[in-house]
Amino acid sequence: MRRWVLSICIFLEVACGRAVKTEVAKSKDLVGPELSVAWVSAGIENGSAASISEGVMSLPAGKPMTGMRFDAWAARELPLLDYAITYEARRTAGRDFFGTVTFPVGALDRCVSFVLGGWGGAVVGVSSIDDADAGGNETRSEQRFEPGTWYRVRIEVRADDLRAWIDDRIVVNVSIKGRRLGMRAGEIQKCMPFGFASYATDGEVRGVVIERLQAR
Repeated sequence: MRRWVLSICIFLEVACGRAVKTEVAKSKDLVGPELSVAWVSAGIENGSAASISEGVMSLPAGKPMTGMRFDAWAARELPLLDYAITYEARRTAGRDFFGTVTFPVGALDRCVSFVLGGWGGAVVGVSSIDDADAGGNETRSEQRFEPGTWYRVRIEVRADDLRAWIDDRIVVNVSIKGRRLGMRAGEIQKCMPFGFASYATDGEVRGVVIERLQAR
């Protein structure tokens, strides 16, 4: 009986310990009240006025693009590898990408973008790999996005691969070992090293969290 009780106690301690470690490894909501001040306009030409209110980032349709950039990635000592990005995004008007996130892979000046609903509204993928953008590389897939519906995104950034899920369905699983990674040329580069953008579309983003992952 004593052994059984001891085993239960050890199990609870281990389980609680793991929970604490996981919580410590996660950032606060980057668009929440404490960190929302670290976001600035990306300065995209002919972009609309993006804003954050009550934990929701609003990206109104620009001509054609609007973006916001998080300027405290290095100051907050956020990771460059072995980390996950989670957030929710929705399209409220328009027919193109609405929650595209730009993020670093190994260095602040080595970034890519995860495109959500581009090329007329359905294309998902990573721009750019070996100079090919999301519309023309192996990460491309297509999905219907319903207006006003929140979609949950998770992206895992490793030295050798990138993975992404939408609502728990994996949509990107690509090896990047020895590959050239970079941004699609143009205004989207102003979202580096971390930022969100919409294209001719009203989009919203919320619940942006960075989670450190154990190195493989």
